[in-house]
Amino acid sequence: MDTAAANRSDCPEVRVPVPLFFTIGVVSLAENLLVVVAVIRNRNLHSPMYCFICSLAAFNTIASLTKTWENLMIVFANIGLLEKKGPSETNVDDVLDSLLCMSFVGSIVSFLAIAADRYISIFHALRYHNIMTMRRTRAVLGVIWTLCGVSAVLMVRFFDSNFIMICFVVFFVVSLAIICFLYVYMFMLARIHARKIAALPASNGMRGALTLTILFGAFVVCWAPFFLHLIIIMLCPTNPYCECYRSLFQLHVVLLMSHAFIDPAIYAFRSVELRHTFRKMLLCSDWKRCS
Repeated sequence: MDTAAANRSDCPEVRVPVPLFFTIGVVSLAENLLVVVAVIRNRNLHSPMYCFICSLAAFNTIASLTKTWENLMIVFANIGLLEKKGPSETNVDDVLDSLLCMSFVGSIVSFLAIAADRYISIFHALRYHNIMTMRRTRAVLGVIWTLCGVSAVLMVRFFDSNFIMICFVVFFVVSLAIICFLYVYMFMLARIHARKIAALPASNGMRGALTLTILFGAFVVCWAPFFLHLIIIMLCPTNPYCECYRSLFQLHVVLLMSHAFIDPAIYAFRSVELRHTFRKMLLCSDWKRCS
């Protein structure tokens, strides 16, 4: 932060209590782990769409775990148990940043995969199971996790470069544009061909598309302020008005963490099968007897 700009700005930095960060992280971690376990345990959820949802929940789990551990490190540093700029602490911080970047990239790529899956399920309903086989789904997930891991390491390693920051922002904007195009295209064609689609086994596909649209909307709301923050850093790092927006950074991080907190609630609200699975997992001691 530029000291002169900070002095010119009338906007003090907004501080969020560490316990709030910690609470959101722990709750979202538990929620997303519940989603991952539910998809793994319930064979009725072993479909491409739920595999991608499980992957999205796994990336959210990584984000929640990362922020929770980072908050613990901050607490330990504040009470003198850790050095704030020690070599080992810096290395751990780089690892946590890499995991957080991987969770972000993985989340948005998972949304891209889900959007493509819903498009195929709606407009190629009769061939869907031939196109989206579980073998292909596992291959896609393998590629997603590999690329996200590699790209996250590169982002953190070279993040001081404006080029990397620009790539990060461009990737976000382009991905949003592609996903929005797919969803708008799906719903427009679905409306035009409503009678034809109603005669095919695609009603669940449309419901799934609507669910993922809600999830995507939550993702945009939670992540967009953070990326606007990055854009402001590049375009007006010393402007006092920009500094006022940057003073809200911790609130942006709360929003970012809340994304992992909100997603499981949307799954539970929109999916009857997931709600049923959650109920069995939480209330039944004998899984088979409750099935």
